[in-house]
Order: sequence, then structure tokens, then C-alpha cells
Amino acid sequence: MLIAAIRPGDWNLPLFFHVAGAMALVASLVVALYAIKIARERGHQPAAQFAARVVLLGTLPSYLVMRIAAQIVLDKEHLDKNTPNWAGIGFAVSDFGFLLLLALLILTGLIARRAKKGIAVTGATQLRVAGVLTGILLAAYVVAIWAMTTKPT
Repeated sequence: MLIAAIRPGDWNLPLFFHVAGAMALVASLVVALYAIKIARERGHQPAAQFAARVVLLGTLPSYLVMRIAAQIVLDKEHLDKNTPNWAGIGFAVSDFGFLLLLALLILTGLIARRAKKGIAVTGATQLRVAGVLTGILLAAYVVAIWAMTTKPT
């Protein structure tokens, strides 16, 4: 027989926003990676612009929702003084991921500007770097998801 963990009801809303923000973050990164792939393979300028919009309007806001809600949940659980390993992994990944996210945001913005001016984006080095950054972010967030779900000691 499995007994569910009991937590106060006032944690539910911040926890919901944390999980929803994390899901939207990963989903928007997958969409951005696919748009970057299309822009790189086909030289499709609207795909490059779409990737920049996804990162700016999808990934960045969902990161902020996820991170702010995570801090609220941590404060409500009084774990800010004695952070468990799984939360430490999550915060390390999210803090490092924010730096990569900023770099990705700048890079996709530059790519979108070039695409808007009509400069061909086929096989551009910037697109390759943006794809690698997005892949690293996705891999890091998969590690964070693993840590949040398995709660290793």
C-alpha cells in the first residue's frame, strides 16, 4: 500500500506553476530547436525569426515562472537553509541554464535580425551554435527533471 505525501494546501498553486513553467520551458526549447534545424537545413528565414520569437516569448517567460515558483515552494517548505541534493541539482541547472538561455536569446535575436534583412541563413555558424546551446539546455533540463522526480540523496 502506498501512502501519498501530505503537504499543506497552500503549496499547491506555487508547485503547479513550477511544474507548468518547467513543462512549457522544455516544450518551447524543443520547438526552438526544430525551428533552428529547419532554418539551418533549408535557409528558411521565417523559421529563423520564429526560433527567436519562441525563445523570447516562450522560453524566457516560462523559465521565469518556473524559477520564481521554485523559490516560493522552497521558502514555504523551509528548505532554504538545508537544501536537499535534488533541489540543489535543480537550482544549479536552472542558474547555469539561465546564462545559456541569455546567450541563446542574444544569438537567436542576431540571427533573426540577419534574416529580416534578407541575408541567407543556410548553414550559418550562428545557427549551429544556437542549436548546440539549445541541445545543451534540453539535456541539462532532463537532468533536472530526473533529479526532481527521483529525489536522489
